[in-house]
Amino acid sequence: MTDPKPAGRGRMKLAARCRVATEAPAFGLVVFCAILFNAALMGVETYSGLAAEHRQVLQAAENCCLALFTLEMLLRLGACADRPKAFFRDPWNLFDLVVVACAFVPLVRENTTLLRLLRLARVLRTARFLPHLRILLIAVGRSLPGTASFLFVGALVLYVYAMVGWLCFADSDPQHYGSVGRAMLTLFLLTTLDGLTDAVRAGLQISRFSIIYYASYALLASFVLVNVLIGVVLNSLDEAREIEDEANRNPKQPGLPPAGPGGGTGSGPGTGTGSDVRERIATARRALDEIEASLPTADGRPGRQLEASHSGP
Repeated sequence: MTDPKPAGRGRMKLAARCRVATEAPAFGLVVFCAILFNAALMGVETYSGLAAEHRQVLQAAENCCLALFTLEMLLRLGACADRPKAFFRDPWNLFDLVVVACAFVPLVRENTTLLRLLRLARVLRTARFLPHLRILLIAVGRSLPGTASFLFVGALVLYVYAMVGWLCFADSDPQHYGSVGRAMLTLFLLTTLDGLTDAVRAGLQISRFSIIYYASYALLASFVLVNVLIGVVLNSLDEAREIEDEANRNPKQPGLPPAGPGGGTGSGPGTGTGSDVRERIATARRALDEIEASLPTADGRPGRQLEASHSGP
């Protein structure tokens, strides 16, 4: 029976070498600069005259950026050669892989608009190298459930006040309150308090009681609801900082999946799935076997060569 260990050792050596390259500070700096350079290229292409004059140079620069990003993905995949599942557990890896791989899809390459959107998505990859930006993105993601509830309450308040405004001001101010849709648009613009003074003056010419309508709406929509939204975002920001701090206190270890945008590995210490545990045990056994094979025996001869592999637990 053929011994499968040499292939496993080869994957471990490949993963170790790629891991050294991807974890080097210079690697992250080069990729970060390439992302910024790619963003600058997109900005230059918006100037039609300059883009037409230097089309070949810009295309060559874009191809160089794509080649560099492809090499980065290959190195990151190679760093997880001994544990392939760990690569796909990290949402940042999945995002990067999709953005880079789509550039090679024929239908995407032929669609200029879609290709530019994908190139623009590469700018978001800077979050991998900027901890503060990563915290903000995590905070935005965690605030989405609370923001959805806020939007529902805000839409309800907007609709109620729009109906009241239509009943009170439809005949006198049809341009702003002629229908519930126009009334909602008018009140939505008043949420920022921009134009509120003119609206109050126009309302006072219709009825003195309009001041109650506008004052109550300004207090409820512009102060209460907006402050609630700010509170939701700040609370999510604190949670994102805690997640990032926890990820920094528990750095990545060989055989463990790296922390993604959520800052965790998907399970706490010691709570991995059965396949994860078996994979880690197999990796540890291979390492112990290599150490045992390199040790001299009692009579001074070189260590024995391993003849068979351990079976899984």
